[in-house]
Amino acid sequence: MSFYVLLPGAGGQAWYWHLVEPRLRALGHDVVAVDLPAADENAGLREYASVAAEAIGARTDAIVVAQSMAAFIELPRVRQIILVAPMIPAPRETPGEWWENSGQVDAKRRADIKEGRDPDAPFDPVATFLHDVPPDILEEAFRRGEPRQADRPFGDPWALDAWPDVPTQVIAGRYDRLFPIAFMHRLALERLGLHAGVIDSGHLPALSRPDELTNRLDSYRKLVQ
Repeated sequence: MSFYVLLPGAGGQAWYWHLVEPRLRALGHDVVAVDLPAADENAGLREYASVAAEAIGARTDAIVVAQSMAAFIELPRVRQIILVAPMIPAPRETPGEWWENSGQVDAKRRADIKEGRDPDAPFDPVATFLHDVPPDILEEAFRRGEPRQADRPFGDPWALDAWPDVPTQVIAGRYDRLFPIAFMHRLALERLGLHAGVIDSGHLPALSRPDELTNRLDSYRKLVQ
């Protein structure tokens, strides 16, 4: 049995993992899905890190799975980090700076044009995030309402001088419209020296491909046994 700590991206809702959590438990693992204080204007990356550390507790064997912006959360000693569609940070970079620094803005625009989408269209969460989520899960997401994400953490610099010396894997979505696959491959290589594994999903594989993501998380666990 392994101990998984699941961190959501922007919006901070543990609900994002509600399909993956029971699947990991069915494999015999201990799992904690974390709610982050995303709606709190006074909560920045330090507060997010405190919540994550509290979920991990005194254990040093946690496998932390961090979605998107959660890659910026500084962690205590853990066994493994698995990044899912991540905003991989550079030293002292803020999440607000990341978009231009990483090249995401240009990469998304090029991908939109190549795939026939209007790069200047107003933001549409369904078209960007939820395009491959099954209708019943999409309906549930809309019933819950759009999660609120405060601006505070986007101005906080990543606290580390280098990526921690912890076994790390990266998972990218082949059909991710926010972080196009070619961009994710380049970012993982440039910032971590890693090749990203690929899932046939958009930006939110825990909602659109929970079985595939669960199997990938379980297989990556075996790399550090």
